[in-house]
Amino acid sequence: MVQKKIQIIGIPMDLGQMHRGVCMGPGAVRYSGLSRKLRNLGFQVSDIGDIQVPVRNALPEPCNNRFVTEIRRTCTLVYNAARKAIEEGCIPIFLGGDHSISIGTIGGITHNVESGVIWIDAHGDFNTPQTSATGNIHGMPLAVLLGHGFPELVNIGRPGSKLKPENVIIIGVRNLDPEERILLKNSGIKIFTMRDIDEHGINNIAHVAVAKLKHLSSIHVSFDIDSIDPMTAPGVGTPALGGLTYREAHLLMEIIADSQSLSSIDIVEINPMLDHKNQTALIAVDLAVSAFGKRIL
Repeated sequence: MVQKKIQIIGIPMDLGQMHRGVCMGPGAVRYSGLSRKLRNLGFQVSDIGDIQVPVRNALPEPCNNRFVTEIRRTCTLVYNAARKAIEEGCIPIFLGGDHSISIGTIGGITHNVESGVIWIDAHGDFNTPQTSATGNIHGMPLAVLLGHGFPELVNIGRPGSKLKPENVIIIGVRNLDPEERILLKNSGIKIFTMRDIDEHGINNIAHVAVAKLKHLSSIHVSFDIDSIDPMTAPGVGTPALGGLTYREAHLLMEIIADSQSLSSIDIVEINPMLDHKNQTALIAVDLAVSAFGKRIL
């Protein structure tokens, strides 16, 4: 039996938002035993280290908090690393860093083949420079991937959008900006809010999500840890009450694993400076190994 190969790629980027400390997320996840637990599941795991990211303190503070040029350069490196991992037959795990890394990760993994995306997040990440109240680019990556926003980010790797809206599903959203809400409603993306989860249950929603993407050979999961309720996962910079429970998140990952279509995953927005005894990174690792097939029995 050929072992499936997993490649871990760290992207300690903190340029897309204001809260310092998210650059330490990759280290916190590694420290929590990600490689060891994946090897225990029978995977061949390699860790290629971290993508080089400019040190924020060494950069001049930009207008409107937007490090567009530096994010473009970093996400170009990420795009190339993601593309290479897929071409080598690996399943890449991208450790952020803030959620703007997904501009590069999803761009790269879709270079040669379409992928479905399950975007698990408290936020829509569908702002544009015109709709964002903060200017923070970690609130824009999904819009960028669908072709909206800064052209220098939209055109990373290859020109134009990297995803089709009908191949994207958002789960767990509960905090949207007013104009962002309008953009999302008109986007063609399937969205399951926390109210939907409350009314229909995560079991039903997870099965619907997987079935909607079954025409595609691969699924990318972009998992923002702030999708989980901050009472459970406190180590995030933009907490929003009323999120997924620990067991809801696990069941979602387990059902994705059952589909046998998981081809890549982002784990983003872990901020150890805001955490309690590395609790949030430990939860992220447990959820990741559930996505890769860990079972209770």
